[in-house]
Amino acid sequence: MTHSADLRMIVLTGSARTEVLETWATLLPSVQEVRGVTIVGAFAGDQQLPPDLAADLALVLGGDGSILRGCRQLGGRQIPIVGVNLGRLGFLTDLSPGEFREGLSLLSSRQYSVVEHLMFECQHHSAGGTVRTDLGLNEVTVTSGGSLKMLDILLNIDGEEVTTFTCDGLIVSTPVGSTAHNLSAGGPILHQDLQAFVITPICPHTLTVRPIVDSADRTFELSVKSPPPGVMVVIDGQIARPVLDQDRIVIRRADHTFKLVRLPGHSYYHTLHRKLGWHGQLDYRERRGR
Repeated sequence: MTHSADLRMIVLTGSARTEVLETWATLLPSVQEVRGVTIVGAFAGDQQLPPDLAADLALVLGGDGSILRGCRQLGGRQIPIVGVNLGRLGFLTDLSPGEFREGLSLLSSRQYSVVEHLMFECQHHSAGGTVRTDLGLNEVTVTSGGSLKMLDILLNIDGEEVTTFTCDGLIVSTPVGSTAHNLSAGGPILHQDLQAFVITPICPHTLTVRPIVDSADRTFELSVKSPPPGVMVVIDGQIARPVLDQDRIVIRRADHTFKLVRLPGHSYYHTLHRKLGWHGQLDYRERRGR
């Protein structure tokens, strides 16, 4: 298939930090030199996108947190995202500024793949009857926060009571989020294209309690028994709200998916290999002459 029209790109800088804006200033001339790419808008921080904005691709500058923020900015208009890493680890923003420059010709000629990933909808039902709904990509965490107390968190799946976790908190993560807070809490790494959620307790009181992986087609509900002041629900590490008695946190698959651009030569396992240092044992054996 041939495309005669230019690739329309928006730029989401994630924040207005000086280093981010300076990096974009150095990348802009390279973008302008490439035929077939048109910048149709640039937005910093949490700026609202115009409702009539039309673009084929979003360039996100920053770290993985900038990708999470960008997904919320796009809302129901999820378009493919290419991430340039200006942060630390960068599982989603896996291109360096130099790799992005080298890949501009591939982008302009649309020689890239788009991988769709699971997103979630989190509904916070308060005892008073109000409902707050958020779209997210990584995880929902119910945490003891400022209470500094162990919590009793009840998990229901598709209306069936599963168990009550006695723990410091509970994480419900997507495959994309499995390498974030979930991984730090001892949860498993899920391949990013799996259609599943993982439920991981944080410092559970009972050592036999282990993470649970279940289908993304199910509905997960969390509630905290007699929560002390300071308990919070945190969405993607960026939205935090208090959890009160009789509140219900309902998590299910979102109608929208996160669309990640992959350039040739880049893959999920390639990213894990680079970011997690999985080459260590191989290097050791080679030095031994094996």
